[in-house]
Amino acid sequence: MPDIPFAPVIFGNEPGSFPHSVLAERHPAIIRQVRDAFPYGPGQHTALDELLKSCTEGTVEPLPADAPDRDRWQDWGLAEYAGRSWFDVPWLWAESYFYRRLLDAVGWFGPGAWQGIDPFRPFKRAELDAPETDEELAALDGLRDLPTDERARALLHGSLWGNRADLGFRLSAAGAPAREPAPALVADDSETLWSLLPPAGTGTLVLVADNAGRELVPDLLLIAHLLAEGRTARAVLHVKPYPYYVSDATTADVVDALHRLRAARGTAAEYGRLLWSAMADGRLTVRAHPFSCAPLPYAAMPDDLRAEFAAATLTIVKGDLNYRRLVGDRLWPPTTPFRETTAYFPGPVAALRTLKSDVITGLSATTEAELVAAEGQSWRTSGTHALIQTDPKGDGKDPSGHVQRQ
Repeated sequence: MPDIPFAPVIFGNEPGSFPHSVLAERHPAIIRQVRDAFPYGPGQHTALDELLKSCTEGTVEPLPADAPDRDRWQDWGLAEYAGRSWFDVPWLWAESYFYRRLLDAVGWFGPGAWQGIDPFRPFKRAELDAPETDEELAALDGLRDLPTDERARALLHGSLWGNRADLGFRLSAAGAPAREPAPALVADDSETLWSLLPPAGTGTLVLVADNAGRELVPDLLLIAHLLAEGRTARAVLHVKPYPYYVSDATTADVVDALHRLRAARGTAAEYGRLLWSAMADGRLTVRAHPFSCAPLPYAAMPDDLRAEFAAATLTIVKGDLNYRRLVGDRLWPPTTPFRETTAYFPGPVAALRTLKSDVITGLSATTEAELVAAEGQSWRTSGTHALIQTDPKGDGKDPSGHVQRQ
């Protein structure tokens, strides 16, 4: 196997870059939005002011001495990065720690009346309750008469595109779209993915969820279909243990999505009842592992999580953030083989992701050239392109050592 080319870890210290804009512009905007979404008290407003100043002008500060996860964060890099500018630590780490400190500022970890109150819940609920969700759920009725394979493909694309799920249904049900200057789907290993989930499957599917709301619903629909069609005997849905990256799914968001499905009509309600029953009898389990909020790549996963992924028939990793953690948050040459960056993974793994950051692997030289010719480099972050990539081998080996480094 050829050596994996070195790729630098992404930092946010280059003005004009996408990571720099996230730290300098998006994070302050999120603080303002959270402040306006709740009637917080003076202490929380002061803490939010301090976080705003810290993340734009100051340095990374330690967690409070009584923080329940202080030792864990020390091991995850806080001991090394405390005192540095937010722009001079790895971008993945800086983003993750920002959300951890934001929860501190609003009182999530308590004690107090605001303990456990999700600061992002209004935004997630607004999306889940939007009229577009009704339209997307109603579209499920149109899939009933499709052949099983076409219905499965439609639901896979619904999960892939998330809150553009209606587009996913149309693309899958109506056939291939017209040829564009640059393809919307930049890599498609879906046939390999389906080969790992054959009919009469007796194994376990693990799905590592990304966002809540209208993106979580299609993930649940895909799981329901796979259970109903016997392509998997069990499913494990991994969500975040606490609110993260604004829209990331937690257990509470799963419950909200299930209620939304059960309250719908037609096929959506049938899927909702199936999922509710599957949770009751153990065919569907929700997991919220602490490492799901770690500021590290999956190459650094703990042994218990490694064992769970190793035992799965297939692990599907959803979304942009999880993709960055899966392949490593690095500036890989886009043609770097996906399967080389995931060689460490302990079992078969597939990525479903819309492109919203600079990290990318597994493109053909032709596809990369088409994208650059049509859009410059904006295709990396626009969210208008997506990929399905699969590594069926999953031998857990790291042939070069490059993937393991943060």
